[in-house]
Amino acid sequence: MTTQTTAPPATRAVSFEQVTKNYGDVRAVDALTLDLHPGETVALLGPNGAGKSSTLDLLLGLRRPDSGSVRVFGTSPREAITAGRVGAMLQSGGLMGEVTVRELVRLACSLHPRPHRVDDVLAQAGVSQLADRKVDKLSGGQEQRVRFALATAGANDLIVLDEPTTGMDVTVRQAFWATMREQADQGRTVLFATHYLEEADAIADRVLVLHRGRLLADGTAAEIKAKAGARKVSFDLETLDEVRTRELRALPFLTAIDVSGHTVRLQSTDADATVHALYGLDVYPRNLEVAGLGLEQAFVAITTAEEAKAC
Repeated sequence: MTTQTTAPPATRAVSFEQVTKNYGDVRAVDALTLDLHPGETVALLGPNGAGKSSTLDLLLGLRRPDSGSVRVFGTSPREAITAGRVGAMLQSGGLMGEVTVRELVRLACSLHPRPHRVDDVLAQAGVSQLADRKVDKLSGGQEQRVRFALATAGANDLIVLDEPTTGMDVTVRQAFWATMREQADQGRTVLFATHYLEEADAIADRVLVLHRGRLLADGTAAEIKAKAGARKVSFDLETLDEVRTRELRALPFLTAIDVSGHTVRLQSTDADATVHALYGLDVYPRNLEVAGLGLEQAFVAITTAEEAKAC
C-alpha cells in the first residue's frame, strides 16, 4: 500500500487532520486524516453510511468538524470557495426550474471570481444543444450534466463530484470522464464519490475506502485489490450434485463460493492451496482460471472483513 508522505501545506490541495464529526450518537467521520495533492484524480468509496457525504460536506464548508481541522489550499474551506478555487457537483439541492440552461450557467459564471466564457462552459459539459431548454424540462442525466457545467463555471483548482454520472448513459459517461481527465492533466485535483466501482478502477489515480467514518484503505486501484488478500478461482464441472457442492464448500481458505449451473466461482486467500485441494476431490475442473479480484470484489472483501471485526 502507498504510505502518504508529509507534504508542505502549500503543496496540498486538501488536508484533513484528525477530523471527527458526530450527529447525535452517530459518528459519521472518525479521526480522519488524509491529504490530496494537485493533479490527482481520487475516488472516494464506501458502503452506505460510510461517511462519504459527511466528508464532502466538511471539505466544502457545509459542516464544521467537531474536532480536527480541514484545510483547502492552506486556508479554510469557505475561504477557498470564496476565492473561486473549488467547484462542486452535489446530489443534494435542486436546480432553478423556470430558467433556461444558458441563463443558469450565465448566472454561475457571473458569480465566479475567475469565470469561463458561458459558451465554453456549455460546450465542455456537453449541454450546448440544451442551452435554450428550461431546466425543469431536463431528464435526470441532462440535469447531471448541467450540474457539472455549474461546477466548472470558473477556473477551479479543486473539483468535487458526488455520484456525478448517475442517470447518464454509457456514451455520455465516457465523454464526462474524458473531460475530467483533461481537468486533472491541467493540474486540477478531482475528487469524486461513486457507486460505480468500474469508474473508480478505470479513472482514479488513487482510491480511498471509507467505512464507519474511518479510512480503511488508501492507494491505487491495484494496491486496493492486493490489500483484499484474496484471488478468484473459477471452473466448470460436469457433475454438481449436493454432495459435490458440500465438498466444494469445505475447500480450504475460501472466503466466498458461488455455484451456477455447472460453473463454480470461488474466492480464496490461498488460491494455490485451494486448487490443490480441489484436485484432491478426484474431479476434473475444466476452464480453470485463477485471477486477482476486481476492485468491486476487493471493496466488498475489505469492508466485509471490517464488519466482521466489529461484531
